[in-house]
Amino acid sequence: MIHAFRVSMDSRHLHYFIALAETLHFGHAAARMNMTQPPFSRQIAQLEASLGAQLVARNSRHVRLTAAGVHFLQDARRILADLDKAGRDARLIAAGQKGELRLGFMMHAADSILPDLVRQYRAAHPDVRITLREIIPADIASHVLQGEIDAGLTFASPNVTGLTRLPLLSDVLQLIVPKDHPLADRADACAHDLQDQDIILAPAHIAGALRDAVMAYFLQAGLVPRIGLEPGLQHSIVQLVAAGLGVALVPASVSRTARPDIATIPLIAPPRLDIVLLTALRNTNPAVAGLESIAVTMR
Repeated sequence: MIHAFRVSMDSRHLHYFIALAETLHFGHAAARMNMTQPPFSRQIAQLEASLGAQLVARNSRHVRLTAAGVHFLQDARRILADLDKAGRDARLIAAGQKGELRLGFMMHAADSILPDLVRQYRAAHPDVRITLREIIPADIASHVLQGEIDAGLTFASPNVTGLTRLPLLSDVLQLIVPKDHPLADRADACAHDLQDQDIILAPAHIAGALRDAVMAYFLQAGLVPRIGLEPGLQHSIVQLVAAGLGVALVPASVSRTARPDIATIPLIAPPRLDIVLLTALRNTNPAVAGLESIAVTMR
């Protein structure tokens, strides 16, 4: 009948046994561990008693491993390797050099700063796994606050308690129209040129900062824009403009990737939108500090 034993050992016992298994000599193994032979022998005996198994067979002239000792040697080496890896990983994670970074972003950031930011971060922190999540601009702050993501790239908006805001990029708005539109060949345009146009614009609950910037641009000229379609995605806005269903004011980073059947016209005194990196004051992920450091160099 096999009895259950309460195993009491630490990594020192494993080192002692490995030294004995590799030398098959108590005196040589004790010297390797900077010990005298009697206390070393007691440690081996203590280990065997704790395990409830004989690991070495010895007589006055020879020491050999038992079948249990051969198997335990393999396990002991694996356990120490795992402990070493666990310690190394813990140090790397604490230093922000290993682990996971969850980065949320709006589509506008994907057209501007996101690719370069991720490229530089991966080069500097190759052992940190980056998880990217596209989120509508209006929801990114709440996702950061709730801890669903570690950082977020979005449009600047009024300060939110509990968040830090690092400005990264200032983007101007430009006008996009279909290629056959009367304004397509203009060198520039202003709000008065657009007062009779259907403006395609994302709703406030999707991209509040962008919508506010567009509305303010018209209001400063004493006009109220004629809002037409209100799709939620910037890609849809570009598609609808190309189909001749209206015109749109979009960030320059988006207009640079517009389709060939769309014309881009600079705006006179264009509104500007800042893209910021949001992080939570209470965020405990060490990988965030490395992201912020790289972001600072990109401003």
